[in-house]
Amino acid sequence: MFERIMVPVDLHHAAAMEKAVSAAATMAKADGATVTFVSVTAPQPSDVAANPEAFAEVLRDFADRQARAHGMATGAHPITSHDPRAEIDDLLARAATDLDADLVVMATHAPGIAEYVWPSHGGRLASHSDRSVLLVRGE
Repeated sequence: MFERIMVPVDLHHAAAMEKAVSAAATMAKADGATVTFVSVTAPQPSDVAANPEAFAEVLRDFADRQARAHGMATGAHPITSHDPRAEIDDLLARAATDLDADLVVMATHAPGIAEYVWPSHGGRLASHSDRSVLLVRGE
């Protein structure tokens, strides 16, 4: 059913992604799909990595750990943006197209008052993408 699954991850909060990663892994193993982890960083140093090259390595390591833990094929797709907060929705939509993902599995949170004004990243992607999107609520 699915061949290419994209999973956006926030490496600042990797533990919060576990439920979404597990859901993607279950589907990937059932279909023999590849899971590509996508993450966005700024060119400036952060608590995850000192630069975009190091960030790409952290993301590759994350993908490799998930491959071993879940027994699935994985890839890593780092994206550098000068303003990740403002561009994240467009960057994720573009990544889904560039990767030719037939499913996006995304961690999300229970909606709050802010979502009545601004949609969540997952909600926006689900509303404006031509890809199938599975939003997985965290604990």
